[in-house]
Amino acid sequence: MRSALLIRHGQASFRSADYDRLSPIGEEQSQRLGTWLADCGSLPELVAIGPRQRHRRTAELCLAAAGIDRPLLRLEGLDEVDHLELLARLRPDLDGPEAIHQALKQTPDPYRAFQQLFAAAVARWVEGEHDASYMLSWPRFRQQALEALQTLADHAAKTIWAFTSAGPIAVVVNTLTEAPVAQTFKLSWPLVNTSITTLRWGRSGASLVTYNAWPHLQRTEHQHLVTLR
Repeated sequence: MRSALLIRHGQASFRSADYDRLSPIGEEQSQRLGTWLADCGSLPELVAIGPRQRHRRTAELCLAAAGIDRPLLRLEGLDEVDHLELLARLRPDLDGPEAIHQALKQTPDPYRAFQQLFAAAVARWVEGEHDASYMLSWPRFRQQALEALQTLADHAAKTIWAFTSAGPIAVVVNTLTEAPVAQTFKLSWPLVNTSITTLRWGRSGASLVTYNAWPHLQRTEHQHLVTLR
């Protein structure tokens, strides 16, 4: 039976000018994941990545820790939503990283404030009334994520590691569980950085085996490495 691990990237640099760069915690998460996967003994025949720097760097650190050298297949459908555009459409005053950073500085809890803003921005994007105002509409984003899943399904590799983001993972899990499409992003909010969502393909197609697992971070001394953003 063929399987794929959908791996969320390591923690990015929240509140930094370059969000797409892994934080030191994100780097450690990625390395610990690679060590844990190598100990499990199921090594990939194919490694796929999304187009972001955080996808590639997570993959590179994970593979190095696992002692694996594989070419990386880049799939655009493994990309994350453009949070900058979504926030700017919701709040035109938040027209870039610096504006967002300054707005969050005024709040007592920037992480909570960002999550509330982002959830509202995603809700506006998904509701379908403003599709023409976005560079990438929600229906097209969802389609691209499912096209990436089909590309992985069509590949001959028996074991696949795919480094991506919360958005595409939520789309795939939502689809396989036949949950309401409008509720897709409820599946993205709990995803831990470098968590593993496992799929298997059998005669009836793809099925979900595990969702949002992080066994490589579950030791007591690693609790500070369990991050959502």
